[in-house]
Amino acid sequence: MSERAAAGADAARRGRGRSRVRRGEEPPDDGTVPGQDERQRGQLRTALAGLTTRGRSFLAAGVAAAVCAYLLGQADLLRVGMLLMALPLVCVLVLYRTRYRVAGSRRLSPARVPARSEARVHLRVDNVSRLPTGLLMLQDRVPYVLGPRPRFVLDRLEPGGQREVSYRVRSDMRGSYPLGPMQLRLTDPFGLCELTRSFSTFDTLTVVPQVEALPSVRMSGDTTGYGDGRQRSLALAGEDDVIPRGYRHGDDLRRVHWRSTARYGELMVRREEQPQKARCTVLLDTRRDAYTGTGPDSPFEWAVSGAASVCLHLLEKGYAVRLLTDTGTMVPGPEGVGFAGDSSDTAGLLLDTLALVEHSAEPGMSYAYDILRGGTGGQEGLLVAFLGDLDEEQALTVGRMRQRTSRAVAFTAQPAWDGEDAGHAPEGTVGPPGGPGGGTPYTGDATAPPPRPEEGGEPALRVLRESGWTALRGGPGIAMSALWQEADNSTVKGLER
Repeated sequence: MSERAAAGADAARRGRGRSRVRRGEEPPDDGTVPGQDERQRGQLRTALAGLTTRGRSFLAAGVAAAVCAYLLGQADLLRVGMLLMALPLVCVLVLYRTRYRVAGSRRLSPARVPARSEARVHLRVDNVSRLPTGLLMLQDRVPYVLGPRPRFVLDRLEPGGQREVSYRVRSDMRGSYPLGPMQLRLTDPFGLCELTRSFSTFDTLTVVPQVEALPSVRMSGDTTGYGDGRQRSLALAGEDDVIPRGYRHGDDLRRVHWRSTARYGELMVRREEQPQKARCTVLLDTRRDAYTGTGPDSPFEWAVSGAASVCLHLLEKGYAVRLLTDTGTMVPGPEGVGFAGDSSDTAGLLLDTLALVEHSAEPGMSYAYDILRGGTGGQEGLLVAFLGDLDEEQALTVGRMRQRTSRAVAFTAQPAWDGEDAGHAPEGTVGPPGGPGGGTPYTGDATAPPPRPEEGGEPALRVLRESGWTALRGGPGIAMSALWQEADNSTVKGLER
């Protein structure tokens, strides 16, 4: 009885094992992977969906010929119909069984490009399989603002071979644009079937604002200097105020402080002077209500481009530069009071930030004022502001920012002059009088900004000038280099415009 019970228990266990296999709870032992048949059927349906118009026409003609042959009893017509039906199906099967191993890569030259400038994209395809490929169609996904989608036809790729093609992209608007992924379209020699296979990688093209070269001027009254952007301040006021440090290899022996050396028993040198970087804050007003119009020639885009030009120009001159917006956002970050030195990494960070800056919903400039008021001891150095439309309260808030700076210059971005008063311009001038210096006839010089109306009646500019700012009117069509030179001339002459 015990042997029968044991045999029955073994049979029950074997039965339960078989039922689990039937229910799919355990994988079969035939080497197949669960779900593989479903994936293969899905891929086959995708391959059949890749039939081109020509392939579908062949298939429809074959079916029609076969039906007519059956109705008319024509064996030869049946053979023709079978051939027409078989040809696209064979092409689908061949492409479905194709196992090309193709590697693709993309290279941007350059990866950071100014607006309205072209960048070149290089695509490379490598055949890493042991079989030659057929005819390939390569295409790359690009945003519509960069131009049409590029397509290339690649000839047969031998084993280990490679092909490289390139195309150009251009954008009038700054921003960050994804490129990719690349797609390969496989086709048969008869053009009856096409299959698309995509790569998974993509790259990013950064379109930064246009940067205008500014003249090397010296802001009079800027105690931090301009030229090389540095000042030197004495670290000792007398012999008793010396702060010595240990001798380092290469120090001048004439700087050895013998009294400290005798006290500490080792060579000590004087720290006579320390270089200090001049600092500049570039304030960008991004309020949506402060600007009118959109597009690459709008006042806001002019202000962003001007801020980028000033940032790069001052970095080249050795300034420690930070970018501040009306929302209180500061680039570089708050570490080190937000200032950064003259390095390519800092320039790239500022350009990338300005490439992505958008309008804000802030009603005023209070956040930026709090950042400047909450700075560390001492003055903030040079302050350059790019502003939109300001009401009286906002102008007073900006005017108070002057108290923490050694020099403050403001450029207001206004819509371009429409030339309504061009007919009243004096003979020999283009447009109304009142060029960048105010009251000077415009003679069409390419280096000077175009004509614009008089500035004296604008309340915001008047409030800023009364607060000690050098305030000038700018906007689309006005050269930033001429405004920069005019700001220096106004400072040198003591004219708070």
